[in-house]
Amino acid sequence: MMTFRNVLALIAAALCLLALASPLGSVAGVSLSLWDDVGLLVFALALIAAVLGIVSRKLTGGAADIVMLVLPHSGAWYLIARLGIADQDLQAGYWCLVIASWLAAWIFVDQLSAKKPKSPSLQRFYGVVVPVLFGVWLLILWETLVRGFQVPTVLLPPPSMIGARFAASTAILWADFQQTFLKAVLIGYALGCGSAFLTAILIDRVPFLQRGLLPIGNLVSALPIIGVAPIMVMWFGFDWQSKAAVVIIMTFFPMLVNTVAGLSISSQMEKDMMKTYAAGYWQSLIKLRLPSALPFIFNALKINSTLAMIGAIVAEFFGTPIVGMGFRISTEVGRMNVDMVWAEIAVAALAGTAFYGVMNVIERACTFWHPSFRNG
Repeated sequence: MMTFRNVLALIAAALCLLALASPLGSVAGVSLSLWDDVGLLVFALALIAAVLGIVSRKLTGGAADIVMLVLPHSGAWYLIARLGIADQDLQAGYWCLVIASWLAAWIFVDQLSAKKPKSPSLQRFYGVVVPVLFGVWLLILWETLVRGFQVPTVLLPPPSMIGARFAASTAILWADFQQTFLKAVLIGYALGCGSAFLTAILIDRVPFLQRGLLPIGNLVSALPIIGVAPIMVMWFGFDWQSKAAVVIIMTFFPMLVNTVAGLSISSQMEKDMMKTYAAGYWQSLIKLRLPSALPFIFNALKINSTLAMIGAIVAEFFGTPIVGMGFRISTEVGRMNVDMVWAEIAVAALAGTAFYGVMNVIERACTFWHPSFRNG
């Protein structure tokens, strides 16, 4: 039976065969083929043998996993190392091997995704490994394509250049992280989500406020950040307080709407049961309605974890001390230091992802009873 994995394997083998018959590139005007590079030749032949072994089912189980882990990644390392040769012009053979390596890695990820381990620890392990490998190959392709096609670094620097800048600028990046994330984002996030949660409780307790406060919250959420940020700077100054104010505005409405919706999710039968136990409003709220609303509340917390970072960074474009992620991005773009800009973007992405991950872990701990987590 021809599976999708077998199709990928056959395409990878065909590309390796095409690479054997195509020019690899030229160095100082001298054309070279794959037969002139022993390392790449061995890699191409080994990859052909491996993928054909998968198609014929002679290579299965743990052996297939090990081979498909080692081959494409070692080959990718060798292909990237070859980019350092000066005065070279890469041709079809090289790019065929790049695509074949990527397809082989795809086969490996597909093999891991198809596994259904019974052990929860192995499930978590595969759940981490698959996205990590996907991210690694995005970086590999980024590095290979940018350097191979000699894209100007002012347009898109390769990951190696960004990594070097990151390592050389840790003090600056840490100061910017403190200013933007530890001050503006976290404080604005806590105040925005906290005030929205209390407002939702007030709306639930006093129903007529729903007609007045919810439209105002909707109006606030529709305000453009590029219009609000300069006003917040005028009101609260150039330091982190004005950026926290922007974060509060951005995170308030998602939290308000989700909490109000979550508080109304309890069925009438459940509410009637609480009344038969002579439970008052606050007892019903704490013991029934808030636990039922937790999935909605955490949904808002996770959405706001990324909105807060975006709001704080954009707000720094409109006035800030000489520190902060947004300030650094806008300044370094003007200086054409694009590698520093990407280093700041990497810090923001890592911080936002970690923040989202923390919210997800807390959600699993608080809502383990929810159907979405029962089999997780």
